[in-house]
Amino acid sequence: MANTSATGGYVQPVSTATPEEDLALDVILQGMVAGITGLDGAMVRPRWQPVQPRVPEADVTWCAVGVTLIRPDDNAAITHDPTGVGADNLVRHEDVELLATFYGPQAAMRAAMLRDGLQIAQNREALTASGIGFVTAGDVRAVPELVNQQWVRRQDLPITLRRIVRRTYPVLNILSAPVSITK
Repeated sequence: MANTSATGGYVQPVSTATPEEDLALDVILQGMVAGITGLDGAMVRPRWQPVQPRVPEADVTWCAVGVTLIRPDDNAAITHDPTGVGADNLVRHEDVELLATFYGPQAAMRAAMLRDGLQIAQNREALTASGIGFVTAGDVRAVPELVNQQWVRRQDLPITLRRIVRRTYPVLNILSAPVSITK
């Protein structure tokens, strides 16, 4: 059983309203890149995978996308909810930095399509529905890569997204305290 403020020790959040992480976030990012660039979903892959799939041929355009940094704001807001037995609600914002790396003959074009497509409100609807906002897309940077003695076109596009984190902790109301007041 998880601790509460009554039991002492570490407390873990009890709410499930946390932001998408790990595989769930990879799925959102994959859908965003595939939808905006027109690449087949199978050609938009998580940057880091437990088992690396075979790299497509040099004449195939594809993308690897992944979160490289999650930067929280400096101070979370914590408020106590006195209803029921009580709870502390934590709210903070995070900047989520990701890198979309495009490979193949249309790498620069697809990177530019993603950068520009993120400016269109309709393209951001799926992100917004997941509690994620678009902040900025950086410069498209050419980073050719030598693979099997052959240069492969590669373009890197850094993107910054922002999301809100909400967590509820079992910090209970104080009902009484063993104190005495003397004058």
